[in-house]
Amino acid sequence: MTDILETATDGTREESRSRGRRSWWQRLRADRTGMIGLVLVVVVVLAAVLAPLIAPYDPNQQFSNGLSEFGMPRAPDGTYLLGTDLLGRDLLSRILFGARVSLVIGLVANGVAVAIGAAVGVVAGYFRGWLGTVLMRFTDVMTAFPALVLAIALAAILRPSLWIVALVIAMVNWVYVARAIYAQVLAVREQQYIEATTALGVPTLGVLVRHILPQLSLSLLVFATLGISTSVLLEASLSYLGVGVQPPTPSWGGIINASQSYLTTAPWLVLFPGLAIILTSVGFNLFGEALRDALDVGGRR
Repeated sequence: MTDILETATDGTREESRSRGRRSWWQRLRADRTGMIGLVLVVVVVLAAVLAPLIAPYDPNQQFSNGLSEFGMPRAPDGTYLLGTDLLGRDLLSRILFGARVSLVIGLVANGVAVAIGAAVGVVAGYFRGWLGTVLMRFTDVMTAFPALVLAIALAAILRPSLWIVALVIAMVNWVYVARAIYAQVLAVREQQYIEATTALGVPTLGVLVRHILPQLSLSLLVFATLGISTSVLLEASLSYLGVGVQPPTPSWGGIINASQSYLTTAPWLVLFPGLAIILTSVGFNLFGEALRDALDVGGRR
């Protein structure tokens, strides 16, 4: 039994050393689901960036032949590859331009959320005391509200627009980053080199910038990747409920909202934007999970 345990231990150590010798990109490439997620992310990004070039029509142009003789949206055909919507507009063009809206909101909202959450978590974890208590209790209060309900309330108070929706999503999502960063800062702060640096008289700002933040960089990178999926889903939910990006700006959630009454007669109006939301969310989730595993060199997770 002892020999078996020693063999297993040696095998684990060798695997850990082998994992450490490989670069994070090599570990990421070895993860098939992660590469699938990366492909989906690249497709969405290219669709958003190249939308003005690859979209067959103007997303807001209403065509005289875009509706059938009975006034119904046209099914997918050679002229309109994904069909038309209830106003005779090309659905493919609207989905491609909707990718721009979702990606911009996802990047901006998640970037602001990570920045705010990191700042709150670092300050609360490093200074602790009454300041840390106040910041984390406020974070707990924000966490107590359901994210979607809070986002709807904020969006209803403010005038919905692209940047307002991004700000609303950031104000909802920063709490999860703050709690995670707070726990990590508490652990890093107890390290001996941090105590030694403080004892040598290094200014607080220098300790935070040179010694605390570098320890959090990998976690913040993972949060920045995984959070985009949440932001895209929340934006689609707000647009579907009518408090997100307003027409005529194309939005995946807005397309589904306007087309839900045609679910049985023109299912492509809901199917294709729904698939776009699902594939985008799955892509960023798979890639974010794989990136987290690839950066976890020591197998700490």
